[in-house]
Amino acid sequence: MGRDKPLLKYRGRTFLATLIATLRAAGVERIVVVLGHHAEEIRESVDLSAAEVVVNPDYRLGQTSSLKAGLRVLAHDEPAGIVMCLVDHPAISADTLRQLIRRFRATGKPVIIPETDGKHGHPVMLGRELFSEILALGPDEGADRVIRKHRTRTEFITVNDPGILLDVDNPEAYRQLTAPVHKRLDKHSLVC
Repeated sequence: MGRDKPLLKYRGRTFLATLIATLRAAGVERIVVVLGHHAEEIRESVDLSAAEVVVNPDYRLGQTSSLKAGLRVLAHDEPAGIVMCLVDHPAISADTLRQLIRRFRATGKPVIIPETDGKHGHPVMLGRELFSEILALGPDEGADRVIRKHRTRTEFITVNDPGILLDVDNPEAYRQLTAPVHKRLDKHSLVC
């Protein structure tokens, strides 16, 4: 991207502030934010008072190292599950989060994944029973390895939220996300 994704603006707030507000609106009580690259600059730029902050010194090892850092903090309290949000998916709705949590509570499935238009997206709900497997992953292994292993026990829920597919990984995707509605390309032509 060339810039710190947590500090990119979306609807007048940073991506990170937007996600925290969305989680709070969905009723998520405990929010853990894992920072890595430029952690201090991000702390100074974003109000993180509604979240616990963990700094991952191993962020260069990839996304899994950050997930593991967050899980280590949460594991002590033994939550039934977590909602894993990625900072480059700022357009998810609070309603989608509520649907994931409700479905997790209703089914007890270890993985709940939202989908729209037949495509799977983020965030993903992960049950506690997967935590040890995720924590055991090597530096080159992604959480999707564990998720795929439990595919037969995964619940896919259909949501009316194109934000679950909006992955801002490059400047063009960011331009499309922030373009005025009349100029924005439809979700099928978004470059990710």
